[in-house]
Amino acid sequence: MNEQERPQNLTVNRQEESLEIIWADGHRSVYPLAGLRNVCPCAECRGGHEAMSLPVDRASLHQQPNKSWQLSNAYLVGHYALGIAWADGHDGGFYAWPFLRGLCPCDECNAA
Repeated sequence: MNEQERPQNLTVNRQEESLEIIWADGHRSVYPLAGLRNVCPCAECRGGHEAMSLPVDRASLHQQPNKSWQLSNAYLVGHYALGIAWADGHDGGFYAWPFLRGLCPCDECNAA
């Protein structure tokens, strides 16, 4: 993992239903929580272990879900990922830093 893919600061904003990450290189990423639930990287959500290495459709990050996804808890998983527990009981996805950085929804990253 390269150093820019490490977060310096993480903030969950429950009112705005977003996760903000300030990366080591100063880049700012703001993810919609519903979008993070849409792209959950766990084997169950991805359709089995064989689908785990397939790229995620970036458009899924911006799709409105058919129900509200409430975050129950967010926690660090070692030095490599963010774990998210959702209010519906789902908590199997670990969002690795390179995975999140690669999904940055800012205009600059979307254009690249």
